[in-house]
Amino acid sequence: MSIDQKQQEIIDEFSDIDDWMDRYAYIIDLGNALPPIDEKYKTPQHLIEGCQSRVWLNAELKDGKVHYTADSDAIIVKGIISLLISVLNDHTPQEILDADLHFIDAIGLSEHLSPTRSNGLLSMVKQMKLDALAFSAK
Repeated sequence: MSIDQKQQEIIDEFSDIDDWMDRYAYIIDLGNALPPIDEKYKTPQHLIEGCQSRVWLNAELKDGKVHYTADSDAIIVKGIISLLISVLNDHTPQEILDADLHFIDAIGLSEHLSPTRSNGLLSMVKQMKLDALAFSAK
């Protein structure tokens, strides 16, 4: 499934949920379903700078595609990184670099996050793209 198809799938899922408390609950459920990151990646060098909560992100290149794993100590943030992983995971570095993550605004996520969480969201996207850039340079 392409990045744009995955984004549309998320937009469609969220369009069925009107209440933002229900949307938060759904995001939390996504975070709870996120496969665990290997404990060896819960290190300072895997922490995303700019997040109020602690978010660990690991990226590996497998068969020409970037595979992400992540965790967070905050349930909403874990759900947000889960959304990002569901869109960007297992795509080529160039596809990730070229991706316009329009689903974030389309589902109203940015406007319903606190300023610190919004900054964290931007930091997560930035780190995922930096990882893809590093892989594309190899």
